[in-house]
Amino acid sequence: MADNKGISKLIEIMALLRSPNGCPWDREQTLTSLRPYVIEEAFETVEALDSLDTSDSASVLELQKELGDLLLQVVFISQMAREQNLFEFDDVADIIAEKLIMRHPHVFGDSKVADSAEVLTNWNLIKKKKENRKYLLDGIPKAMPAVNLSQRYASRAASVGFDWEKWSDVIDKIDEEKQELIEAVEHNDIKEIEHELGDMLFAVVNLGRKLGVDSEKALKLCAERFKNRFDRMEELDPAFIDGKKPLDELEALWQKAKKELNDR
Repeated sequence: MADNKGISKLIEIMALLRSPNGCPWDREQTLTSLRPYVIEEAFETVEALDSLDTSDSASVLELQKELGDLLLQVVFISQMAREQNLFEFDDVADIIAEKLIMRHPHVFGDSKVADSAEVLTNWNLIKKKKENRKYLLDGIPKAMPAVNLSQRYASRAASVGFDWEKWSDVIDKIDEEKQELIEAVEHNDIKEIEHELGDMLFAVVNLGRKLGVDSEKALKLCAERFKNRFDRMEELDPAFIDGKKPLDELEALWQKAKKELNDR
């Protein structure tokens, strides 16, 4: 096992910052006040992962920094819990260690698995049984972004065989949902439109899953491309934002911006 002097040092520093002679801001924090920082650091870590270039030392260092910031939130909250005699960092680490052992019987026990798909199936079933969850899809945070939530629901359902056989089957499902959406729009039923649009989006997310693509990341990259191209449109013709140009001129400007950015 690796030397844990790094985490021990971090825990000691956090205890000092929370002490009477520590930092006023750190001492003012509560178990719930760090909630926005946990969310922010998690997203910044994801951003560092998305942009990671393992051949670039600066990119690798950035990931290290963001992982450290995320770890700090865990240590910070654990220190406050320790002060209230609730638990401490070692308890948090012990719980996840035991959880990993329990959910990997093919590594730490006598169970056998054929592949990673069977590992995932066993993981979800063990989790459901151990945590006394009523349903297989319980326990996934509903506060997650909708694309992420959809991916997690679909992935867990697929782990027990509830899935399309191949990606082309999902294309057929998207076509089916598209037609149902068109019918809802023709009936001008707003509630039904929302329902059918949701179904189509869910099917598209499943297509990404079947193709091995993270739909959240794919959509985010698409949004970034859109912004870059729209920004370039504004650089090429700042006056267009007054909303007076016809659509065909805007489309031509869009295509020009797109080509210039692609040519760079």
